[in-house]
Amino acid sequence: PLYGSGGFTSYTDDQLVRQFEQWLDSGFTMVKMKVGEHPQDDLRRVEAARSAIGPQACLFVDANGAYTRKQALAFAQRFAEYRVAWFEEPVSSDDLDGLKLLRDRGPPGMDIAAGEYGYELGYFRRMLAADAVDTLQADASRCGGVTGFMRTAALAEAFGIALSSHCAPALHVHLGCATDRLVHAEYFFDHARIEGMLFDGAVAPENGALRPDCSRPGFGIELKRADAARFAV
Repeated sequence: PLYGSGGFTSYTDDQLVRQFEQWLDSGFTMVKMKVGEHPQDDLRRVEAARSAIGPQACLFVDANGAYTRKQALAFAQRFAEYRVAWFEEPVSSDDLDGLKLLRDRGPPGMDIAAGEYGYELGYFRRMLAADAVDTLQADASRCGGVTGFMRTAALAEAFGIALSSHCAPALHVHLGCATDRLVHAEYFFDHARIEGMLFDGAVAPENGALRPDCSRPGFGIELKRADAARFAV
């Protein structure tokens, strides 16, 4: 299962609403937006997003560590009014005590998530040992490829914590199918666009999910060398 990830702070409210409506029309049931760059606008934007997607779809927010601890805690309470189900990096992912504070004192039903910046296994172990997250994020393009991702998935299994893949949907569709801890994969707007531009075989979502093309070897993708050549430096 996928969540549509975009909703950038540079978007107007109309652009935000239009993107989310397009994802819901194509079968997505989960969408994520950015918050934190302009805190004074965040509640208005979250309200607009909730109004656009209706009461049933899941709404996620990602602050990229922009808030202070108390600011994040206050926003979590307000976001709960709009049934935000996932609060990603409410504070810096290096602030494990802050993440734990949000996890312990945040609204019921709101998952705290972090981990996308992990490059080595010790990073994830420290985050899990600190009880800092409800859902651990991992990115195979950062955390050591297939081997690193699967080791991280094993850690999540050992700690009984859910796992979500970060960005690069074509890379994670096979890996996600190989671990039972994965709850969803990020369908990041920019990465999905680039994958379609530069790779043959990049699978398209079907009813809000990605399914590997098992008729193709490996990850099922092949670089479009002629199309990529114009970006060479």
